[in-house]
Amino acid sequence: MATSAHKSAPETIGHKAGEEAKKVGEKVGEQAKNLGERVGEQAKNLGEKVGEGVKSAATTAVQKTEDATAFLGQKADQATEAVGSGMKSLGGTIREHTPKEGALATAGTAVADTLESGGRYLEEHKLGEIGEDVTNMIRRNPIPAVLIAAGLGFVLARAMRS
Repeated sequence: MATSAHKSAPETIGHKAGEEAKKVGEKVGEQAKNLGERVGEQAKNLGEKVGEGVKSAATTAVQKTEDATAFLGQKADQATEAVGSGMKSLGGTIREHTPKEGALATAGTAVADTLESGGRYLEEHKLGEIGEDVTNMIRRNPIPAVLIAAGLGFVLARAMRS
């Protein structure tokens, strides 16, 4: 009879096979873990590159918008200066063609002075400064500003209806 201290051949082979399977399983698990870490690292790198690309695109879009805004601002300032120059020129033309004496001369001179003064103001100030001046004037005189706006609205409505 065999003693319990000695194992049979099939039991020993099964035990060794189990140990080998365990070792293979551990190696496969370790390789899967390494593969998972590498995939995670590559995903992280890809995410960083995508983030950098999005950030770069956003920066470019902001820069293009700023450039366009600056260009439009320059064009608006140039247009304001051109209108001012035209007003001054018109004032000079009125001054040249009005009579030298009488009520018509006084009215013509007043219109010419106003056009020339307004023209100089437009030439010397940028559009942003003009906006600030209008805002301050409205704050100082809110009731007349509302009345003027209502009057302009009425006149525009009548003009649009015609």
